[in-house]
Amino acid sequence: MRKITTGLLSLVLIAGLGAFAFKACAAEDAVEKAEEPSANGEAAAGGGDCCKPGDTTPPLELIAATPKGGLHNPYNDQITELAAEGRKKYMAAGCNGCHGGGGGGGMCPPLTNDTWVFGPDDDVLFRLIALGSDELMKQGYTRVKKEVVTGPMPPFGTIIKTSDDMWKIITFIRSVSPGSEKRPPLQ
Repeated sequence: MRKITTGLLSLVLIAGLGAFAFKACAAEDAVEKAEEPSANGEAAAGGGDCCKPGDTTPPLELIAATPKGGLHNPYNDQITELAAEGRKKYMAAGCNGCHGGGGGGGMCPPLTNDTWVFGPDDDVLFRLIALGSDELMKQGYTRVKKEVVTGPMPPFGTIIKTSDDMWKIITFIRSVSPGSEKRPPLQ
């Protein structure tokens, strides 16, 4: 019985390590593919091709393939039309647990006010939500304003599965903070 148990545990361990290695290689291949030049010589997800409606690229892969400042919400002209869909995705991702169901705040900053801690542009919001505030600061971003609640934003880049879903959540955020996309970045 002991040999069978040891054998089964060994098999589970080997299978788990194999699955981990496969997943790591697949993620690395996806990033390399995103960085390969397309027919027009630009990076697949960056370099001008970024951010089309329906993009199924995982958020972290899109960030890896897009230079700083290159992420732009393809739905900025459809905020009113897509707000309800974006809110459903916001709720499904669990954003309401900290920011409230309507974005009015809770234990974290409200999304409805004029204080945008890292700035209001699409690129910063996408990266903040996907990477979280600690990783965003490690990448050289700084807080430009303070909010009463200053706890870290956790990373949602693996919770929100596609870039399209992320853009729709950002579209909902824009709907509860009208004019936020038009605010100039703070220096």
